[in-house]
Amino acid sequence: MTTFQTDAPITPLRQRMQQDMVMRGLGSHTQQDYVRHVRNFAAFLGRPPDTATTEDIRHYQLRQHETGVDPATINSTVLSVEEAAHLLEAAPGIKYTAALGVAYGAGLGVSEVAHLKVDDIDSTRMPIRVEQGKGRKDRNAMLSPQLLELLRVWWREGKRRGVMLPHGWLFPGRSCTDPISSRQLHRAVQEAAEVAWLAEREANLLPIGYFHVVFTLPVEVAVVAFQNKALVYDLLFRAASETVLRIAADPKHLGARIGITARAHVHMIVPGGGISLDGTRWVSSRPAFLLPVRVLGKLFLTRLIALHDKGQLAFFGSIARLADRRVFLRHLKPVRSKRWVIYAKPPFAGAEAVLAYLARYTHRVAISNRRLIGFNENGVTLHYKDDRRDSNDRQQVMILANDEFIRRFLLHVLPRGFHCIRHDGHLAGTSRKASLDRARALLSVAPVPEDDAPEVSDTRPPCPCCGGHMIIIETFTRWQQPRAPPHCAASTRETAP
Repeated sequence: MTTFQTDAPITPLRQRMQQDMVMRGLGSHTQQDYVRHVRNFAAFLGRPPDTATTEDIRHYQLRQHETGVDPATINSTVLSVEEAAHLLEAAPGIKYTAALGVAYGAGLGVSEVAHLKVDDIDSTRMPIRVEQGKGRKDRNAMLSPQLLELLRVWWREGKRRGVMLPHGWLFPGRSCTDPISSRQLHRAVQEAAEVAWLAEREANLLPIGYFHVVFTLPVEVAVVAFQNKALVYDLLFRAASETVLRIAADPKHLGARIGITARAHVHMIVPGGGISLDGTRWVSSRPAFLLPVRVLGKLFLTRLIALHDKGQLAFFGSIARLADRRVFLRHLKPVRSKRWVIYAKPPFAGAEAVLAYLARYTHRVAISNRRLIGFNENGVTLHYKDDRRDSNDRQQVMILANDEFIRRFLLHVLPRGFHCIRHDGHLAGTSRKASLDRARALLSVAPVPEDDAPEVSDTRPPCPCCGGHMIIIETFTRWQQPRAPPHCAASTRETAP
């Protein structure tokens, strides 16, 4: 496969990028798209893109948002090396750790990983053979020594369990004669992401009391939100965070900078105190109540009306009449006199329990398969829990019409590319680590130990052909002759990666 030609001079960085894309087997159109996006980013940056910082990327994303770029394009998630390592550590078992390692380390898709066979791993030349992958094309992916060692660990464990056949699937499914399903891999990723996210959030907890704050929308606004999820949910996020942070910074209330972890609808985990505005002391809140947050409704409605005035809200069906400004203001009039329901109480089982609750709803779908009993033309039968009943009689069964089940399910579907977990205050962005270290110092809490183990430098010589590190196949002491190559006699050893 060849790359597209251009008359512009090619920089070493762009040449390396094109070479990497060729080795990954990307098509010419895909290469052109990648180069075009990087070129646009470099033009915005005004310097080589490999010198960009996290803040540079954030400013570029804001610029894209202002110019009307699709949120799904802006908010694509790319894991850092540390995040990928945490995800692999949290995988439910060595099989899934190896499978996710292949997907991340070799750049394979879910279906490509699921259909790998033992014979596709070439431990001599170090490629991974992918048959009928993306675009129904055969290709080779790079196999690193670390990934090879991980696969060998899984191969030995699979042999011990009796699920690994000599020329069978590299990742067997429920039967050793069938490959693992894409659904199983997706579920493993969800479980690993939930565990990794929960561990990271718990590491950020301070030894103080926390509050669980819940903002709910009046029914008049919920009708508008259903047809404008991205705009209204984003507005609720911003209004709720700004309200809490503004009131917390007011010396009449707390006079401190606090941190917030929030998810859609909106649930917040807020510490019972914060760092003083001058950064010299820790300010604790009252143990019974955090902050008066009744001003949220006024701020939210003001900005919601501004969105309507800009023509950014859409109305269909029975509420199409709300496109008229006078009708819209008349629709919101009862909301102004209502007292918004805002729950702000210390969690009964501690902040860890609330984080676990958020993790379950953040990394899973609206309803799990185990709750579904059956469906036919009459409706969907499912289990549900009725908290109003006694503990022994909470599990109930209901039947929903098919269209009603779909309607309820779609209520939980967030817009594409929407960030459902957000952090603000001293937990936001690049200042999180410094703010947490300062908070721990003010609270006289020992800092989180860091891994100071020295990195072992790779002393292997580079390959004169491809530039990669050579693979050590044997080590012998001085004056010792290396072993002769094995005879060509047939080997009875089973094939292993």
